[in-house]
Amino acid sequence: MIAKIYVKLKQDVSDPQGIAVKGALESLSFKGVRNVHVGKYFVLEMDEMDREAAGDQVSSMCEKLLANPVIEDYTFTIESNNAGEKS
Repeated sequence: MIAKIYVKLKQDVSDPQGIAVKGALESLSFKGVRNVHVGKYFVLEMDEMDREAAGDQVSSMCEKLLANPVIEDYTFTIESNNAGEKS
């Protein structure tokens, strides 16, 4: 199984890295970017297991290590190694 996890700062948390990236894009003459949010992306290769159990395990990993639930939100998908099947 493959778990793909996206972690980003909550909407009301200041994102200094995103502000810096936005400023850099503007200095390079890229126009039209209203806001930038910088986050983290994880890809976990996991043993095959029940999809619900995998989701529970990934959620627990996010809560305990991969994300800081006080200031970050996360989403994830679980994919089977078989023919691109997704959850």
